[in-house]
Amino acid sequence: MASRRPTHRHHTEAPDPGGRGRGRGRGRAARYAQPQPQQQQGRGCRARGASPPPQQQQQQQQPRSTPTRATTVTVASSSSTTATASSSPLAPELRQAIMEAPRPSELAQPSPTPPQEQPVDAATTTPHHIPSSSKSIRFPLRPGKGTIGTRCMVKANHFFAHLPNKDLHHYDVSITPEVTSRIVNRAVIKELVNLYKASYLGGRLPAYDGRKSLYTAGPLPFTSQEFQITLLDDDDGSGSERRQRTFRVVIKFAARADLHRLELFLAGRHAEAPQEALQVLDIVLRELPSARYAPFGRSFFSPYLGRRQPLGEGLESWRGFYQSIRPTQMGLSLNIDMSATAFIEPLPVIDFVAQLLNSDIHSRPLSDAERVKIKKALRGVKVEVTHRGNMRRKYRISGLTIQPTRELTFPVDEGGTVKSVVQYFQETYGFAIQHTYLPCLTVQRLNYLPMEMVKHNAYQDDPYAKEFGIKISDRLASVEARILPAPRLKYNETGREKDCLPRVGQWNMMNKKMVNGGKVRSWMCVNFARNVQESVDFAPEPILPPLNARPDQVERALKARYHDAMNVLGPQRRELDLLIGILPDNNGSLYGDLKRVCEIDLGIVSQCCCTKQVFKMNKQILANLALKINVKVGGRNTVLVDAVSRRIPLVTDRPTIIFGADVTHPHPGEDSSPSIAAVVASQDWPEVTKYAGLVSAQAHRQELIEDLYKIWQDPQRGTVSGGMIRELLISFKRSTGEKPQRIIFYRDGVSEGQFYQVLLYELNAIRKACASLEANYQPKVTFIVVQKRHHTRLFAHNHNDQNSVDRSGNILPGTVVDSKICHPTEFDFYLCSHAGIKGTSRPAHYHVLWDENNFTADALQILTNNLCYTYARCTRSVSIVPPAYYAHLAAFRARFYMEPDTSDSSSVISGPGVRGPLSGSSTSRTRAPGGAAVKPLPALKDSVKRVMFYC
Repeated sequence: MASRRPTHRHHTEAPDPGGRGRGRGRGRAARYAQPQPQQQQGRGCRARGASPPPQQQQQQQQPRSTPTRATTVTVASSSSTTATASSSPLAPELRQAIMEAPRPSELAQPSPTPPQEQPVDAATTTPHHIPSSSKSIRFPLRPGKGTIGTRCMVKANHFFAHLPNKDLHHYDVSITPEVTSRIVNRAVIKELVNLYKASYLGGRLPAYDGRKSLYTAGPLPFTSQEFQITLLDDDDGSGSERRQRTFRVVIKFAARADLHRLELFLAGRHAEAPQEALQVLDIVLRELPSARYAPFGRSFFSPYLGRRQPLGEGLESWRGFYQSIRPTQMGLSLNIDMSATAFIEPLPVIDFVAQLLNSDIHSRPLSDAERVKIKKALRGVKVEVTHRGNMRRKYRISGLTIQPTRELTFPVDEGGTVKSVVQYFQETYGFAIQHTYLPCLTVQRLNYLPMEMVKHNAYQDDPYAKEFGIKISDRLASVEARILPAPRLKYNETGREKDCLPRVGQWNMMNKKMVNGGKVRSWMCVNFARNVQESVDFAPEPILPPLNARPDQVERALKARYHDAMNVLGPQRRELDLLIGILPDNNGSLYGDLKRVCEIDLGIVSQCCCTKQVFKMNKQILANLALKINVKVGGRNTVLVDAVSRRIPLVTDRPTIIFGADVTHPHPGEDSSPSIAAVVASQDWPEVTKYAGLVSAQAHRQELIEDLYKIWQDPQRGTVSGGMIRELLISFKRSTGEKPQRIIFYRDGVSEGQFYQVLLYELNAIRKACASLEANYQPKVTFIVVQKRHHTRLFAHNHNDQNSVDRSGNILPGTVVDSKICHPTEFDFYLCSHAGIKGTSRPAHYHVLWDENNFTADALQILTNNLCYTYARCTRSVSIVPPAYYAHLAAFRARFYMEPDTSDSSSVISGPGVRGPLSGSSTSRTRAPGGAAVKPLPALKDSVKRVMFYC
């Protein structure tokens, strides 16, 4: 099988088919979804026989129904709280959950015995009432469906699934000796089915997950049975005896999936999603594609599903498809989406390395940086050796040696005798290693493999068939939708056009002036592009003439020029407002270096411009640059007319702050780099257009935002409260003179399996941050998850209907769906707020996890859609709500602040440190899973973090 190396992966996908994780009813820690282990692939083998018929072991075990996994999280009220938060009452159902919500490092611990759960309707309590008995958290029910907008019909890539008319039975599978490879496990079970389907399996064809679970439609004729299965290695063509491996397989009845409860849940008559039944159906539906195609995550790929496209650097693109079974209002549906990803080409490793480095490596050793790049690209990749004739033994690469092959030796006996790798392959296989200056690949048990005798696996097709009685419709679901009206936008009163109404999600700046123009009194320009002449005209003139500098001297050039500028401005008690940077079109790390120096070291905002833009420099480019510069220097481009006139429900009637939050994770292969969290918050009211942002480094691939609220011990001040929420609330009060009475929190990048985990931890932090500012200060919170990396797509029902499609045939911006393909009972909706530029428009999915403000469907949908027209960087409506978009931009920007990575381990983990205050970026040291502390990001300057520097 070719080895997959995705080019990037920003957000995690839901690990379960349609629910919220696998163990929500098994105690607090177990309710938090754990990521599925990555599928490991073992050595290829084919079954060639088995032991005599097994000894049947009938046990008198009564079938039992699978206990329904609860969809609520139990929390109990308690009189003991932390010192910081005890001064004010907390949320009703959350009191003990908030006080005892686990730290992120605790989330993977084994779950305790589940407590008795007592469900409660969250809507019946208020933020100031503390119940005396145990309560449960439930996501808000749908408050009815929206009615505002023009009605239309759309199609969705959901296919109705008819449930089987028989129960699905679950069996535990034990294979001894135990192996970690799902491929080997599947080979064992496949041979077992081939031998005993007609006899011991009663003619049933099971579905197997490759691990510990097997499922059948109807019961097997036993409750426990042992089998002996023998597998033979592939024939290497040498005539030698093939290796046999014998496995002991025990299949034991575990449970019966309760499809009746699933039917009740889909009909809205049962509040708890039966996760076991959904997982069984998902495994059954994945059985056939798992055997035929290369699985990765929830998608399947094949070189035969479409033409492979070369991507360069030894990679090629494969087409594939995603599928997931989902509970919806129309019943059970199968969500299917087309996808593509990058796979390593099946070619010799030495050729792949040459393509990866884009350099000839056949006559020179590798540099340290090249070796690190190769190691990251090949770690975990499955390969086969070519020096043993037809016997292509397969291995998984674990690393790369530091020494070249010619220097590698290993012990051959207990007497201390050593042999070189070059000598070993010459004497044992008659293979003369040519490229002895290159390092060796390391595989299992630290075996050495020279690069020139290893190639990547080709893909193998292995069809499999099954029938479980599940019928899938072959037609896209037809869904009712509405097209929300675009909001009217306000511009400056001195312009020819004082406001405008966008059409098809876009507008322009002709005849308009920005509603609040920022002021740039003093600025400077540094030119890093050789082909841009010094004769560029500026009006007004910069504080100093433009400086030409080399890209490899960015830090020295910027600091020296800043020092020169401050020598001029200092006596006048003025500050430098802006830096203009002219960059080459292909600038490598120059852009990130410039941003880091400006925002961390110098405390100035900057605007970069590529060479091609300088030469093109038309009105559109100038307008786009002006939009970005204006918000970076404290201005506002436009605001909603309804905001100024105080006509936005639950926002403009009383002080309201809108947050956006996101976490970006390091690229695959960077095993210990930290994740970056970012939080932005509106700083103007009622306009809700300007957003200040903070960033923080946290544990590798940790999705919970750890620095939302924190306390630490200061030697002089004692116990000190801080964190991103607290600092942004203080900043809002300073900017508006008002204390927020409502909080609307848009949280990006959370998969369904993490909903409860994120809500408990982060709502806890919001509560504590508020309570630390003032006794009894608990503004009402609405917590909304924004999902962009889902697989629901909406299509025009009639491409000729000009009332519901744009010129490219896509659905119109403002199209919202809150029926049929949405959750059976909870408050969610799909919104396509942007105009499709190319291809199919992907709607954003919004799911409300907590709502003390009691939004109606119309109020939240209209607010969300209208905010998408206030994005500062362009005159178009955007695909996700701007605060979430800004948080993503800020988190991405913060990666430039990290030290460059040239180490083998990709580690930025440092030793223990003290927790400290937050200052633009986190200066605290968050604990990584291994107990070390994550190195904090350098702090943003105050002059930078209070403006929209990330735009």
